Amino acid sequence: MSDPLLFPQFDPVLIRIGPLAIRWYALAYITSLVIGWRVVRRLAVRAPAVASPVQVDDFLTWATLGVVLGGRLGYVLFYQPSRFLAAPWQILEVWQGGMSFHGGFLGVAIATIWFCRSQGIPVLGFADRIAVVAPLGLGLGRIANFINGELWGRPAPDWLPWAMIFPTGGPVARHPSQLYQALLEGLVLLVVMVLLARRQSVRDRFGLLTGVFLLGYGIARITGEFFRQPDAFLGFLYAGATMGQVLSVPMVVAGVWLILRARPVARPAYPPSE
Repeated sequence: MSDPLLFPQFDPVLIRIGPLAIRWYALAYITSLVIGWRVVRRLAVRAPAVASPVQVDDFLTWATLGVVLGGRLGYVLFYQPSRFLAAPWQILEVWQGGMSFHGGFLGVAIATIWFCRSQGIPVLGFADRIAVVAPLGLGLGRIANFINGELWGRPAPDWLPWAMIFPTGGPVARHPSQLYQALLEGLVLLVVMVLLARRQSVRDRFGLLTGVFLLGYGIARITGEFFRQPDAFLGFLYAGATMGQVLSVPMVVAGVWLILRARPVARPAYPPSE
């Protein structure tokens, strides 16, 4: 039997200047958006080019709105609809926490389709470039969850050397599932996406990278949920599944479909930038 680790008491606020407080969670969003924007700028003009750097710059605002609005509304609809119907003004209280990846994904997907159609950009080709950097935000977000001491794991076996007692998780030693998910959804998936994106034969097949991301994320999320404690207000759903697993199944199906239908583009779908 190993003695469980005690959760280090991180301050969820990174910097506080008077009434202004910058939280680790906000920093994760900002960092992933900025780094992702710079990387997509470079990926967008690599053969076959799908957009200009200026168009990627313009899309950053769309992506930010998609992540924030989609993430919040997704949490409201998927996780606590009755609570927010009773007090709809709480939907705006994003500083109280409550964001859904699946909602954020849908928000970015809608923003991408809308933006690409308005700009004459190939939707799947542009989505492929965004998919490459998406795991960065996922990984940083899970690390922020760990720093906040939230979304901890299920009770861990006595022999697990990194079992941890969380301040809000009672006296039970638990899996640090946030770190498991940061590894699977973040680092591992990011490495896979970057390695694939380096090959032009893969970039030529519009929708392939998007499909790999959807499939990879779905598998990683379903796996990670086996170690994560379900939200107390939801508990387990069908046959012991969690809401995160249920919402990830359609992503796996869509990912397989996109991978199977991906074909090389016949010609560059967008003129290279100057």
